[in-house]
Amino acid sequence: MLEYEMQQFRQAELVRQAEQERRAREAARGRRAARRDSAERSPEAESHRRRFRRPRFARAA
Repeated sequence: MLEYEMQQFRQAELVRQAEQERRAREAARGRRAARRDSAERSPEAESHRRRFRRPRFARAA
């Protein structure tokens, strides 16, 4: 009976840990999305667009 109770306790602990890690990933994802949105709306974002840069590699002859 002791092994069963310990297994139940371990299972509950793993479920709590997984839920905490999931919430941490969601929070980080939300922070990244907020940073990306604010960066897109800033006036400096226009000067750092990749499409205005020259090509990275020279054309092949």
